[in-house]
Amino acid sequence: MHTSRLLRSGLTLAAAATLPAVLAGPSAAASGISVSTTGSTVSVVTSACTQINGSWGTAALLTSSQASFAQGRQVSLSGTSVSQSAAWSSVSPGTYTVVVVCSSGSTAGSQSVIVSAASAKPTISATSKAAPSRGVMGGLGGAARDYGALTLGVGAALVGAGVVATGWVLRRRSKPYRL
Repeated sequence: MHTSRLLRSGLTLAAAATLPAVLAGPSAAASGISVSTTGSTVSVVTSACTQINGSWGTAALLTSSQASFAQGRQVSLSGTSVSQSAAWSSVSPGTYTVVVVCSSGSTAGSQSVIVSAASAKPTISATSKAAPSRGVMGGLGGAARDYGALTLGVGAALVGAGVVATGWVLRRRSKPYRL
């Protein structure tokens, strides 16, 4: 009897330990590109692309008025299997979006960048999405994301199951002859 209780406890702990990793899934991955500026030159580096038919892919520099990849200033990626890069020179001051599309057709990532006047230090925006309007989320480091109703429902069900199981075990321990 003691062995089966120990086995059930171990299985429960294993399931509880793997749940956060399963719920995080592939969406926890960060953007696959890194954008930097030096004066009027914008450069991008990625390691997400693989070479197909001699091509790594293409990077595009889009202004705020350009809506599609085809409208931007396109440059072919060059590099090795470890790192691929592209650069644009003589970029006017303004806000741009850098988009990298691998030769397989998948998007490696996109990132906004602000190119300042030559006398000022350039600024890089590390986000490709709008900043959350809720301000700082205390205790979570500001890096929390909203989970859907399904995820919250599963979490609530697990908490509820834990409470019921705890009550059942405590009830059983107080009267060992009961089921």
